[in-house]
Amino acid sequence: MELTPSGHVDAFARERLPPASQWPRLLFDLPELAAYPARLNCAAELLDRTARRFGAGRPAFHDGEGGTWSYGELCERVDRIAAVLTGDLGLRSGNRVLLRGPTTPWLAACWLAVVKAGGIAVAVPAQQRAAELAAVAEAAACSLALCDAGALDELRAARVPGLAVVPYGGEGPGDLLALAARRPARPFPAADTAADDVALIAFTSGTTGRPKGCVHFHRDVLAAADTFSAHVLRPRPDDVFAGSPPLAFTFGLGGLLVFPLRAGAAAVLLDRAGPQQLLAAIGRHRVSVLFTAPTAYKAMLDLLDGGSPADLSSLRRCVSAGEHLPDAVWTAWYARTGLRLVNGIGATELLHIFVAAADADSGPGTTGRPVPGWRAAVLGPDGRPVPDGREGLLAVRGPIGCRYLTGPRETEQQTAYVRDGWNITGDRYVREPDGRFRYVSRADDMIVSAGYTIAGPQVEEVLLAHPDVVETAVVGRPDPLRGQVVVAYAVVREGVPRDPATAAALRAFVRARLAPYKSPRAVVFLDALPRTATGKLQRHRLRG
Repeated sequence: MELTPSGHVDAFARERLPPASQWPRLLFDLPELAAYPARLNCAAELLDRTARRFGAGRPAFHDGEGGTWSYGELCERVDRIAAVLTGDLGLRSGNRVLLRGPTTPWLAACWLAVVKAGGIAVAVPAQQRAAELAAVAEAAACSLALCDAGALDELRAARVPGLAVVPYGGEGPGDLLALAARRPARPFPAADTAADDVALIAFTSGTTGRPKGCVHFHRDVLAAADTFSAHVLRPRPDDVFAGSPPLAFTFGLGGLLVFPLRAGAAAVLLDRAGPQQLLAAIGRHRVSVLFTAPTAYKAMLDLLDGGSPADLSSLRRCVSAGEHLPDAVWTAWYARTGLRLVNGIGATELLHIFVAAADADSGPGTTGRPVPGWRAAVLGPDGRPVPDGREGLLAVRGPIGCRYLTGPRETEQQTAYVRDGWNITGDRYVREPDGRFRYVSRADDMIVSAGYTIAGPQVEEVLLAHPDVVETAVVGRPDPLRGQVVVAYAVVREGVPRDPATAAALRAFVRARLAPYKSPRAVVFLDALPRTATGKLQRHRLRG
């Protein structure tokens, strides 16, 4: 697809897109996707247009301390920051801006201001350390960083050449918010960006090792809202969104910023969003739409079972993504709340969810159907679709496609992810005769032991049904005789001895429910499983 003339002065990101021959085939089947104008600024569309449609006085953000920002207040603060960026700080359109801090309305305002001013947002988790920050800032060639005043130490320790670090939320005349307060309260004209100009570079969470920079356009941001959110989630202007994923990850960016703003709704932005904080926020703010990972749903259920007080009566939509949703978690959440979890699979490469199960389609054992605007298939080793009921690799196409920020390693990764016009997600799936897709495993989670093929998640499902197991991960360990052997890493509930007797009991529990060759050869007890900042399991660390 030929690119339109760019509105960026700094052409770094466009020049580092992969060659068009390595792009997936994009689809714009829905009328709203085909109707985007050639010139488009997604921040102005999400904020200014929404404020005009629904009114400046309606709430946009709630913080964790009882404060509320209206759409009008958000517009004014974003415009002041954008004026500082282009005036005081010399931002040129196309420059990359690193954004670091906990999830707060001010971080969201900075993201919107950068994009509205024509910059490219490069958001990173507040938990990242100096070496990780340096790698991202250098890969994206960031010249400016906006950082929460309480999270400056690691960024300064990164010592990125040419990176100007500006704090926000601190003290002193050089603080971003102090500079913004001196700017007049007047509308900031959005940068004249093309719909296919880069709006953000999102780095993968590193579940398989080194993160990769995924490049997304202004139109991509709206397409995520106009497919999954509009057609599956179906938000209402009176909804209140909340969740655990940070804005630095696209699951959180969509669920806590893009989707609520597109719908004229409000979002609760919590700087701490663990299970306990989420339960409290749901009752306090009457949250109706919740975004989090299966691990957090299970943790909230455990808290509720332990007697933690919580009012969940306001919830109407609960979205689970980020990792495989165990059947036991789906069933327990439904029994507790009467709500069918909206299960979904997404990817940083594709911005958000592209296969989902909601309402009558939602149930244990299914990820669902392609989101309207997307197509999906299960491919065999020859790259062709396999018959229903047969396992293969999940492949998807839609209005958003994988485009890695190019470099020697990323060229190899690009051609591995995009094949024959499809995005190959690395997940093994089965398409059922009714058209629904059922998850089997990650492609690299398959364990081959003495000629037997074993799906690690299947063994995990069984172990999670044991009352003593809090969480578990099953991987293959190299073995000179069998090629690999099955090893289970387990976190058990408090008071359960982590000894050979417990390990033997867990192995016997699996043998009683699965073929004996699938039972773990070893059970390793851990205090916690290794996870990314968004809660995704890092199996590569267990295999290593």
